[in-house]
Amino acid sequence: MDKLTYRRNPVVLVHGIFDTGRVFDKMIPYLTQRGWSVYDLDLVPNTGHGSLDSLAQQVADFVDTTFAPEQPIDLVGFSMGGIVSRYYVQRLEGINRVQRFVTISSPHNGTWVAYCNPGVGCLQMRPDSAFLQDLNQDVEMLSQINFTSIWTPYDLMILPANSSQVPVGREVIVPVMTHAWMLTDVRSLSAVTEALTQPVGAIATQQLPPSWLHTQIASNPGK
Repeated sequence: MDKLTYRRNPVVLVHGIFDTGRVFDKMIPYLTQRGWSVYDLDLVPNTGHGSLDSLAQQVADFVDTTFAPEQPIDLVGFSMGGIVSRYYVQRLEGINRVQRFVTISSPHNGTWVAYCNPGVGCLQMRPDSAFLQDLNQDVEMLSQINFTSIWTPYDLMILPANSSQVPVGREVIVPVMTHAWMLTDVRSLSAVTEALTQPVGAIATQQLPPSWLHTQIASNPGK
């Protein structure tokens, strides 16, 4: 298959802590109406007490049982789901079939809120955890695919909010006022749509300039 392609792949959505696939009830019809086939799954347990690597295996199993082996997919992970998805991509061979990967308000460098929960999954999401250090030591893997991190500076679940920054791929900042609204605000939904329409391989290692980010935010005012 041509490395540079605009083909719309099936999209798999991976939710965050204490959520189920229903957290995407606004995003799913938004994407479906624009031509995507969208899939979601329920991670168990969703409380932070299961390890993120075991949840990532659930993603791998879902993909393997839902799609033909030759079918490429796009992956969108919200919050904890973004880190679960990263483990799938980086450690469970997901990089061999994921072409576009989007994280939304995910604690790539940990969040202080994870100290509020003693579960092993939350231990893995604490700043400087061995789990995150392992993923981040070869984060350059993500430059092999079309990767986008979307986040808001007003996030009170990802502390500090800029923990959602990743040194590879694209970064889109949207001034949404809460963590949960990142799945319902038209600005973040538009950012996800834009990320999923990027040609594969075209800008996988490109950092967009601040002027582009400001333009993106200004062109999608309001909620």
